[in-house]
Amino acid sequence: QEQPVESGGGLVQAGGSLRLSCAPSGRAFIHYPMAWFRQAPGKEREFVAAINWSGASTYYTDPVKGRFTISRDNAKNTVYLQMNSLKPEDTADYYCAARRSSYSDSYYLRDYEYDYWGQGTQVTVSS
Repeated sequence: QEQPVESGGGLVQAGGSLRLSCAPSGRAFIHYPMAWFRQAPGKEREFVAAINWSGASTYYTDPVKGRFTISRDNAKNTVYLQMNSLKPEDTADYYCAARRSSYSDSYYLRDYEYDYWGQGTQVTVSS
């Protein structure tokens, strides 16, 4: 399997927006449930958002509910994380993950449930 590749991170002021993309070169992940995790300096990696294979079901950690939206375009083999109303506490490296479970209608919240990981993209939110 190919590795997820994240992009779209950067520096943004508090209250601003960023859109992260996870776009492998092939279509290897189009049937897999996927998720975004993040890791802030000095902190453990934490769950952010998850999406099932079709995009019909999503789940968010409480701190990002109402601000972040996970979505996918399976025709482009791409998963997105739209981040609005960004806060300094959102500053972290953001990772895309895929679970090798084709056509799973479920979403998964634990990092050990995922099989493939990207290298991460840095998001910095200034105050």
